[in-house]
Amino acid sequence: MASTSYLVHFLFLFSIFNISFASRHLTELVHDSSNLLQYHNGALLTGDISVNLIWYGNFKPSQKAIVIDFIDSLSNKQSKSQSEPSVATWWKTTEKYQTKKSTKLSLRLGKQISDQSYSLGKTLTDNHLVQLASKGESRNAVNVVLTASDVTVDGFCSSRCGSHGSGPASAKMTRGKSYKFAYIWVGNSETQCPGQCAWPFHQPIYGPQAAPLVAPNNDVGLDGMVINLAGLLAGTATNPFGNGYYQGDASAPLEAASACPGVYAKGAYPGYAGDLLVDATTGASYNAHGTNGRKYLLPALYDPSTSTCSTLV
Repeated sequence: MASTSYLVHFLFLFSIFNISFASRHLTELVHDSSNLLQYHNGALLTGDISVNLIWYGNFKPSQKAIVIDFIDSLSNKQSKSQSEPSVATWWKTTEKYQTKKSTKLSLRLGKQISDQSYSLGKTLTDNHLVQLASKGESRNAVNVVLTASDVTVDGFCSSRCGSHGSGPASAKMTRGKSYKFAYIWVGNSETQCPGQCAWPFHQPIYGPQAAPLVAPNNDVGLDGMVINLAGLLAGTATNPFGNGYYQGDASAPLEAASACPGVYAKGAYPGYAGDLLVDATTGASYNAHGTNGRKYLLPALYDPSTSTCSTLV
């Protein structure tokens, strides 16, 4: 079962070493990014889309709530209940990628599936991820596989923190045409590589050793997962099947969030996430308010209308 994978690489490492991602440096992304992400004439996510969560392994109810509240916060229906800067406002940048003829994208929390028995074991391949993702809905959906901290996945920590792609749906559309479903995978890096996939809430393995920031939901692993999930959702919305908006190699494309590596607020530079908001009570750093009083740290998104990396603060 073939699937194309789009990677969330170690954004912090990209920013520190100025490593080329699709032949682009961080300085180029910020200062010379006109027409950075090209449209390849493919389908984008539009209409009413459910986000289905497949929990693989053990997650505490409090950990699940962090992700669930984040998904709920993306909805425009929830925007009035969020203080600014908000998750809903952050998500609006993805609307700038839609064509005038396309139906506005609206995300909502769909069904949840828990696999606490590790039915496929604790070492997963990309084919396993597609198999798990197929448990979600096959139409008008994004199926998100979230793996627990004791699950290893091919490439996890060594080359990626998560990925998104598409898999073949088992059903058929009208007139016998086949179609694909979009999926995302994100791993909990808390015990395996928090210095790579949960920065800036953990000290990095390489580069300047500044003190880590306090995670807004008091869970380094899950707050790191939200960062990666947010970026992958933006990439899925704008490049769900590999022929939407991206730059560079289609197998490792530069997308809406990965075009702005290591940037979370104004003033960001290699090794520094930017001038973030700080909770006066907990000391936690964040840049977005969500539902139920949540606070989150979300990556900058490339704004096609200004050809710059857009931050909430």
